[in-house]
Amino acid sequence: MAKEQFITRHVGPRSEDVEEMLKVIGVKSVDELIEQTVPASIRLKKTLDLPEPLSEDEFLEKVKAVAAKNKLFRSFIGQGYYDTISPAVIIRNILENPAWYTSYTPYQAEVSQGRLEALLNYQTMILELTGMEITNCSLLDEATAAAEAMTMMFALRGKEMKKAGANKLFVDEKVFAQTKDVLITRSAPQGIELVYGDYATFEFTPEVFGALVQYPASNGEIRNYRAFAEKVHANGSLLTVAADLMSLVLLTPPGEWGADVVVGTSQRFGIPMGYGGPHAAYMATKEEYKRNIPGRIIGVTIDAQGNKALRLALQTREQHIKREKASSNICTAKALNATMAGFYGAYHGREGLQRIARHIHSAAVILAEEISKYGYELKISKFFDTLRFELPEGVTVETLREVALEHEVNLFYCDCGTVGLSTDECISEAELNVIAAIFAEAAGKKAERVKFLDDCTVLNPDMLRDDEFMQQPVFNIYHSETAMMRYMKNLERRDISLATSMISLGSCTMKLNAAAEMLPITWPEFGRMHPFVPFDQAEGYQQMIRETEQMLTKVTGLAGCSLQPNSGAAGEYSALMVLRQYHIAHGQGNRNVMLIPASAHGTNPASSTMAGLKVVVTATDPEGNIDVADFRAKAEANRENLFGAMITYPSTHGIFEESIRELVKIIHDNGGLLYMDGANMNGQCGLTSPGEIGADACHLNLHKTFAMPHGGGGPGVGPICVAKHLVEFLPTHSVVKTGGEQGIHAVAAAPYGSVSLLPITYGYLLMLGGEGLKKVTEMAILNANYLASSFEKLGFKILFKGKQGRVGHEMIWDCSAFSKEYGITELDIAKRLMDFGFHAPTLSFPVHGTLMVEPTESEPKEELDRFIEALKTIREEMVEVADGKADKEDNVLKNAPHTHQVLTADEWTHAYPRSKAAYPLAWVAENKFWPQVGRVDDGYGDRNLMCTCDPLYVSDDQD
Repeated sequence: MAKEQFITRHVGPRSEDVEEMLKVIGVKSVDELIEQTVPASIRLKKTLDLPEPLSEDEFLEKVKAVAAKNKLFRSFIGQGYYDTISPAVIIRNILENPAWYTSYTPYQAEVSQGRLEALLNYQTMILELTGMEITNCSLLDEATAAAEAMTMMFALRGKEMKKAGANKLFVDEKVFAQTKDVLITRSAPQGIELVYGDYATFEFTPEVFGALVQYPASNGEIRNYRAFAEKVHANGSLLTVAADLMSLVLLTPPGEWGADVVVGTSQRFGIPMGYGGPHAAYMATKEEYKRNIPGRIIGVTIDAQGNKALRLALQTREQHIKREKASSNICTAKALNATMAGFYGAYHGREGLQRIARHIHSAAVILAEEISKYGYELKISKFFDTLRFELPEGVTVETLREVALEHEVNLFYCDCGTVGLSTDECISEAELNVIAAIFAEAAGKKAERVKFLDDCTVLNPDMLRDDEFMQQPVFNIYHSETAMMRYMKNLERRDISLATSMISLGSCTMKLNAAAEMLPITWPEFGRMHPFVPFDQAEGYQQMIRETEQMLTKVTGLAGCSLQPNSGAAGEYSALMVLRQYHIAHGQGNRNVMLIPASAHGTNPASSTMAGLKVVVTATDPEGNIDVADFRAKAEANRENLFGAMITYPSTHGIFEESIRELVKIIHDNGGLLYMDGANMNGQCGLTSPGEIGADACHLNLHKTFAMPHGGGGPGVGPICVAKHLVEFLPTHSVVKTGGEQGIHAVAAAPYGSVSLLPITYGYLLMLGGEGLKKVTEMAILNANYLASSFEKLGFKILFKGKQGRVGHEMIWDCSAFSKEYGITELDIAKRLMDFGFHAPTLSFPVHGTLMVEPTESEPKEELDRFIEALKTIREEMVEVADGKADKEDNVLKNAPHTHQVLTADEWTHAYPRSKAAYPLAWVAENKFWPQVGRVDDGYGDRNLMCTCDPLYVSDDQD
């Protein structure tokens, strides 16, 4: 048959390679390796019941048929989602470019300068538009960003407020429904009380610590919040504004009239609606709150040679360091979408954005005037893009809806009986006439011809901004496609991605994102759909959602699934809230003690704290396994209030712990529920499952195990799967019916989360099938053990192993001995790997002084061998230091990475030759990746925090 199986393309090692790799490991077959790695007591007895695998062509035919079931009506629903024009140069060069979508979170700054600059541009754009002082480089969506702002304001209460127990957040009634929904979910476990009302009449009391308003309001009204902001601050409270980013191109920015925090989505900046996501949220605040803002901040610093460099700033706020003391569990954000939105801003510049914003506003003004001619009463006179109408006598909402659907148009229908619409940048003169005709026909009248004018307005001068924003060079010199394409390519060359070489990060599963899986995500049938359209317009999406959920439940051995959580950490939190609701429904809301092993991911304790739980850390034994006796003792000691336990499996140490069933039984015997962290599912699929092991719930990182790309730090997707007794508690949504009958409130703005990426995982599962998925896991374990066996031969100590001396799909090397013997640290090794063209492994996590490696199944033996050879050379370079052949401080390891500027400088002061620094092995010269900057100075960056792309001048007197 001409069509070969997808598995042969996805898996790296060829059949002839496998035999050689098995010899190095010391086993006769893959089956023998699996028997020595995965405990027999938890291995699946049957192949996963998934559909027969499709070839790439067959999958594309199937997904085209699925996409064709989506009806692309024109949606003017608004409410936080708007059609947009995605510039082809951005789609082609960023979204469809593996150099951008396969890169990792930029923790290793020296090989991430391109992504960092793109995200710095995004931050600069956000600050320019909001009028604030500091921002992060993206969050998950507008609703969860508002929830993060709520938590941040709560934490920032003054001493008097804390002493008085101030716990009320005022939420204006004209905030988007989905935002209110997420606020309900997030506020409950924190002890925050939501108070709703009209901002104009609300009276503050000492119990109110903060306020949240929408700008413009959900009904479209542009309100002057200046006096309200003064009332908020007079009460000692803080003000968060959820602002439409495109409207801020024209309107006075919140930073000018008193906002303390501004949140929103950048979806309108060239990101398709995609039935709800992914879309990068933003969060901006004042400089004084820089250590309180959640998420990541891109900062400017200098490198070892004093040159400008970019990095992630203030990383001590990250949850993996603060753990249960963290104020947020954010891990993945929406970096790829933020990158695209930043390029959208750069491509259009201030004048282009003003042109787009005026076009949107003018269309709304024209429609307001035209529709009013047919007896509809305009409810709001001052608006940006959103209109609300009272219906004329004799016209019903249903009548108008029927006429609109006949014209393949979706409007906004309010429960209060009014009808509305929101204009967007795509609207044309022809569409203005269609919309006017719909309202006229419903009223029994004939529409007049409408002519589009781009200079119509209802805005008063005092509503408009008058500053010269976005003056930075990046927003003014890349307005031709040629210039923009070259700028993108310039940044692309500064980054390591999977298009460059293997990214060996442990716990992050940087695997192939196959082109066939990626192709459908740019199709308009998936991209141009509003998340709140009627179900019968989204039959293709609904089929794909239903089939993917079914396949994921079979893979996990559980009964129900929700795709709503839009990151792995959000999945953790969502699952915990489902477990919490189960306990409450069974009259055991007192259960609040969560056991978490010391080896757990940092998001575990952070998520537990967010869910209102008390974290009790359990010990690990010298082999890195959970100490069963300590685990049992703490479960029994907290029996009356035991909520459950969070366990990562295989463990964060890369081991299939033999005691897992015993641990599950201990939790269940003491009245708790077992949550399994699914970050390491790439070691489980097809061999075992959370359900087989006995877990009650788990989350899945679709951007790890199930082939979605990392995108430089997101988009992540973190659906949850639950056992039968928890299905009725799965997340619901205020606008679209989904979830369980007793489901928790929403955990994300969109009902199905980042669903426009679902074709990727859908294709991954359909093209692999049950046998293919099992083979993928086997090959991941094979590659990991091949590396582990090879590293041990080089003198690298593998810190933890299973009972029979095997690692799972990842491993940890202990580098502490090198520091003692040679003065070479794990950081030096990580940076030197960059000179070989490799991204560093995971550094000092979960154990300090270590490197954590996960090769994944996608890497061929040739690449693994190059990685091994690089480590062999580095080992020899360490010995040179020990033998006195290389200086203890001035050596290739301490000075790594070496940039092309350093190596081509006229002056060379080092004892080792340039060739040794640049081309440590012959094959490096064939395809050399040049780190853009030398080793970055983290301390300088934190002492001189700068988070925009304004010109940087480094003076000699700065410390």
